[in-house]
Amino acid sequence: MREKIIRRFAGIMILGSLALSQLHDIHWLWLTAFVGLNLFQSSLTGFCPLEWGLKKAGVKSSGDVCGTK
Repeated sequence: MREKIIRRFAGIMILGSLALSQLHDIHWLWLTAFVGLNLFQSSLTGFCPLEWGLKKAGVKSSGDVCGTK
């Protein structure tokens, strides 16, 4: 469950920031870059801040996505 939430959240943030960059201000692309950078660093380090927060909130995991168990 936690893994689906992480993927959906990242997708929503990227698509939302792309839409906002077209409709409002080009600087919303910095959010896209931040999400991409976070995904990249979690693939290298195994630390995913969103997964950590979801774990603290009690959301169950169905496996290992960001490197934490």
